[in-house]
Amino acid sequence: MKIATFNINGIKARAGALTDWLDEAQPDVALLQEIKSVDEAFPRELFEERGYNVETHGMKSFNGVAILSKHPLEDVSRGLPGDDSDEQARWIEATVVGEKEAVRLCGLYLPNGNPVEFDAEGQPIRDGKYGYKLDWMDRLHARAQQLLADETPALMAGDYNIIPQAEDAAKPQAWEKDALYLQQSRDAFRRILNLGFTEAFRARVQGPGHYSFWDYQAGAWQRNNGIRIDHVLMTPACADLMTDCGIDRDIRGRDKPSDHVPVWVELDL
Repeated sequence: MKIATFNINGIKARAGALTDWLDEAQPDVALLQEIKSVDEAFPRELFEERGYNVETHGMKSFNGVAILSKHPLEDVSRGLPGDDSDEQARWIEATVVGEKEAVRLCGLYLPNGNPVEFDAEGQPIRDGKYGYKLDWMDRLHARAQQLLADETPALMAGDYNIIPQAEDAAKPQAWEKDALYLQQSRDAFRRILNLGFTEAFRARVQGPGHYSFWDYQAGAWQRNNGIRIDHVLMTPACADLMTDCGIDRDIRGRDKPSDHVPVWVELDL
């Protein structure tokens, strides 16, 4: 089963690019972020006619996540647990049953966290958008613990807005004061990994030069000035099923692309 994550940066602007990629790559499941659409306006017929079941968790103009699956989706839930007052559409999960195993799929769009305010000593202040990012990651850590406690293989995939290591940025020095690369952000990500999760891409590919996002500005794509912020984290039971993983890098060079590209895993399900 091929499972991909793709921040599409707006379903209205990127519908053609998305369907072209789906037709070519043929993922069994696609976890989408930044659909930027309310549920009622999502063009589900584009995907249903391609054999996908569609579940969305959207909001007007911002954020929004979705799952497209060629297999039935069971026990769908929306919203990351831990804060009933959080109205931002950033989390959706469901179970997909394969021929051998079922897998719990969690699609996420982690908060960006910028701008960050700093105190007199140059330390980031846990407040505002950056505070929301770190609080959200605390809730993600709690959900990750629950997934580990369950016997069902599970993965959490999406736009994490985290640059894990220096090798995951073409110019890491340019991100030193950015919420995506601040030590507190990376530590929060590492705490989740240290629970026992496997980061799929780094389990297969080592070294610098592998990115999943290139900004639209300053010729970032042409200069290969990218960062790797789209990740697939797997529980041990899920990691045991992985047979391959990759980044569809060339999608970024096509007409009207998202600033992100798909990251995918193949599981023996």
